[in-house]
Amino acid sequence: MSADHGPTQAKIVTVSDGVVYGTRDDRSGETLETHLNSVGYEVVERALTEDGTEPVRTTLLKLAEGFNGVIVTTGGTGFGPRDLTPEGTRAAIDREAPGLAEAMRLVNPLGRLSRGICGTIGEALVINTPGSTKGCVETFDAIADVIPHAVRLMVDNKDPHPHAEKPSDPAHQ
Repeated sequence: MSADHGPTQAKIVTVSDGVVYGTRDDRSGETLETHLNSVGYEVVERALTEDGTEPVRTTLLKLAEGFNGVIVTTGGTGFGPRDLTPEGTRAAIDREAPGLAEAMRLVNPLGRLSRGICGTIGEALVINTPGSTKGCVETFDAIADVIPHAVRLMVDNKDPHPHAEKPSDPAHQ
């Protein structure tokens, strides 16, 4: 993370009926928190929600309110009948970021089975990752290098391409 801006803040949402009802441990949420902290993100909140479009939508909207950072979901991106994290995310986001989700799918052959999406809610970037401990870290790492820049752009878009050539002739401005 840039010293000028400090660490990018992160929130993690585990989407799992089993974790919510206490029949499974939240291994992927714990793994993500440890990993994000180790690579320089500041995890400021963790949440749990049941599977389903409406619980995911409601949770994401609540977590995004007044937040500038990244919200990483884990779970609910597959083909199971209760895997509705992408649908809940799509119902909550303002704008989709398809390039991020595409990059995430390329890290592993099983990535082609992920239905996860990415997008923005206000000044928060939402990223869907798989529910496996390996998958959530691999897919996050596929785009981790651009997340801080994306988050800054949502707040401070005065000079989005600082390395671009600027015309010196005022007639070109």
